[in-house]
Amino acid sequence: MVDTTRLSRAVDHFADRLRAAPQSRLQRGAAAEALGLARELARWAQKVESPEAEPREMPDAGMFAAADQITVAGHDLAVVLREESEVSEAVRMVEEAQRRAGV
Repeated sequence: MVDTTRLSRAVDHFADRLRAAPQSRLQRGAAAEALGLARELARWAQKVESPEAEPREMPDAGMFAAADQITVAGHDLAVVLREESEVSEAVRMVEEAQRRAGV
């Protein structure tokens, strides 16, 4: 079993930073960046769980839901990852998205 603690921590940290961010920061792109990440993580998890099925796109639930969306998508992905290299790639994605979001 692979240890996904790093991914869970990275996702939770990004989500916490989003929740603490001012609305103006969310409007300037942080929420959009988070939604993009959530969609990528959700798509990845769906492909692992059901490779033959067409992935469903996570809906845009608004800028104040972005933190919850990356939390759900990130933790869902953590459950299905099987390799340390996948965990490292997911953590890299989260950290890069957080950097681009500026939070």
